[in-house]
Amino acid sequence: MQDVIIIGAGPCGLSAAIECQRRGLHVLVLEKHCLVHSIYSYPTHMQFFSTAEMLSIGDIPFTSSNDKPFRHEALAYYRGVSDFYSVGVASYEEATNIERQADGTFIVSSITRDGQTWEYKTRYVVISTGYFDHPNLLGIPGEDMSKVSHYFREAHPYTGMKVAIIGGSNSAVDAALELMRVGAEVTVVYRGEQLSDSIKPWVKPIFESMVNKGKIQLKLSSRVIEIEPAHVVVESLEYRSTERIPNDFVLALTGFRPDRKLLMQAGVEMSGDMEKPVFNPETMESNVPGLYVAGVIASGRNANEVFIESGREHGKFIAEHIITSLKDN
Repeated sequence: MQDVIIIGAGPCGLSAAIECQRRGLHVLVLEKHCLVHSIYSYPTHMQFFSTAEMLSIGDIPFTSSNDKPFRHEALAYYRGVSDFYSVGVASYEEATNIERQADGTFIVSSITRDGQTWEYKTRYVVISTGYFDHPNLLGIPGEDMSKVSHYFREAHPYTGMKVAIIGGSNSAVDAALELMRVGAEVTVVYRGEQLSDSIKPWVKPIFESMVNKGKIQLKLSSRVIEIEPAHVVVESLEYRSTERIPNDFVLALTGFRPDRKLLMQAGVEMSGDMEKPVFNPETMESNVPGLYVAGVIASGRNANEVFIESGREHGKFIAEHIITSLKDN
């Protein structure tokens, strides 16, 4: 029997695994994709908002030649930390169910990429799943067309194309600048009256300059209401008028939401309209004894409520509470 099974091998899940291992607990991490899949899913050339120090886990320094590290540096760093601590990660194995037993232990069911099913008995469970599998859909006609993507990796495939970007956050601004540099005709459509206040301060002036020079079209207080094979239909929220803009591709960068299926199957309660799991912020234990949450899954619909900087500390709270619980029993 395992001491702890952690579901999700992102930075916060790895941090929880390391903290538990350091206290002598036997840990297995189940990850349905690859190690730190959320970071792997970021745009290829993405630069973090945070410093390397704020992204570090397990007391292993994260060194970078830049003030803010890039995606490829983070991937190498987390691989190195995982190897250093010999974290037991079962990659490409998806947890499918969590069932609490009468004796207070858990049975965690899983399935591998080749269809094998497994069951693990464990004293404690930590759910630290991410959110990149579940984009916030627009719910408009044409969203299911092959020209539409909720993910942006790199600009090269869009060279010379007419691209509409839906959104006004860092991901939308970064994508617009990359696309512009490869010769794409870029139109950014955002329902807000101004861009998000969270735009990286070293990026925002560059973006605004490109808009002022006419190299990027920016339509604020607007929304895409329909996607057609060769156009997008954009509605002005201020004037209630519409226009059809020639278009080859749509990047709907509208954010993502955590998957709460496992939580709800295990009996974890959700609070309020934000669908935030009920847990003790001092221990990260949910209303189900022995079941903990770590990282972005602890947030509500606003996935930006928890970042790596704060979520990496959840593992310490969890490990300390588990050790205390074992001593008390």
